[in-house]
Amino acid sequence: MNIYKLLRINRLIKNHRIKFFGLYVFHKLNLRYLAVNLDPVMACNLRCKMCYFTDAEFVKTLKGQLKDEELERIAKVIFKRALKLQIGCGTEPTLYKNLVRVVELGKAYKVPYISLTTNANLLDEEKIRALLNAGLNEFTISLHGIEKESYEAFMDKANYEKFHDVFRVLAKLKNSYNFKVRINYTFNKDNFYELQSMFDHFSGDSFDILQVRPIRKLGNTEYSDFNLDAIRSDYPDIIKTIRRNCKTNNITLLAPTELPDKIEINTSSFIYDYTFCYISPDSFWKPDFNWKEQTFNEFSAQIGWGGTLFGNIFKSKYELRNLSNRLNYEIELN
Repeated sequence: MNIYKLLRINRLIKNHRIKFFGLYVFHKLNLRYLAVNLDPVMACNLRCKMCYFTDAEFVKTLKGQLKDEELERIAKVIFKRALKLQIGCGTEPTLYKNLVRVVELGKAYKVPYISLTTNANLLDEEKIRALLNAGLNEFTISLHGIEKESYEAFMDKANYEKFHDVFRVLAKLKNSYNFKVRINYTFNKDNFYELQSMFDHFSGDSFDILQVRPIRKLGNTEYSDFNLDAIRSDYPDIIKTIRRNCKTNNITLLAPTELPDKIEINTSSFIYDYTFCYISPDSFWKPDFNWKEQTFNEFSAQIGWGGTLFGNIFKSKYELRNLSNRLNYEIELN
C-alpha cells in the first residue's frame, strides 16, 4: 500500500461530506480507517532543542513503557482497525526492548503500512535488518540540521557520523528490501538555508521522502525563536530549488509552498481527528476507554462514535475548521 497516494487522494477529494460518509461506512462495516500512533516507551535518548524533552519539568511527567501483555492486548483491540501503524509519535521508540515485536504484531494483524519514527542514533545494521525482516515498511527519521555543527547543536547528544552511518546502511539495504525512508526536517530561521545543500550531504539513494515543516511551539523548549519573518521572503524560491532537486533525485517532497502568517487549516485534514488514534503507556485513544476489558466496537457504541462520524457529514466547513489544528502541507508526488 502506498500511503502517500492515499494522502494525495484525500487532498483531491474536496467535499468533506463525502469523506465523513466514507469514514462512517468503513466504521459500520468494521473496515480499516484508523492511523494508530503508538509510543511504547515514554523516553528519549536525545535532547533536541526544538522538542519538549528539553523541558526538565515536563520530562518528569513522562514515565513508563508497555508491558508485554499490554502490547499483546493493544494489538488485539485496535490493530485490526488500523490502516497505518506509526510507531513513535513524540518519544524515541528504539529505546523499547520489544520494538521488533510491535512490528511483528502489526503484520500478524495485517496492518497495511507500518512506519517507525526515530532519531536513528540507536540504530545499526543488525537492528535495521531485524525491523525489516519483521515487516517494517518505512523509517521516518528526524533531522534538524544538514551540516554537522547545526545537526549536533539542535539535536543535543546526537552524533553526526553515526547518523550518516545509518543512512549508508539504509542505502545498502534498499538493494535487498522493499521499504521507504522519510526525512522529517523541522526548520527555523537558523537552519533553513542549509536545506539548499541537502543533496551535498545525503544521497538520494538513501531516502525517498523529504518533509519540510516550520517550527511549532511544543512546550517550554530550549530553542524558542518561533518568528520566521527573517526567511519569509526567501522561502518560496528556496522551496522551488529544493523541489527541483527532489525531482532530480526522484524524492517525494512534502512542504508548504509558502510560509503563512498564521497556522492555516488544510481542508483535506478535517478527518484527521477522526482517524488519529494515539496510544501510550498511560493513554488509549479516547478518555474512559477501558481497553483492557472492552473491545473497540463496544467502546465505540458506548460513546456513539458512529453517530459522531455520521453527524459530521452535515456539519459545515466552518464548524469543522474550528475543531482542527493542522498545518497546510503540500504533497508533491514526483
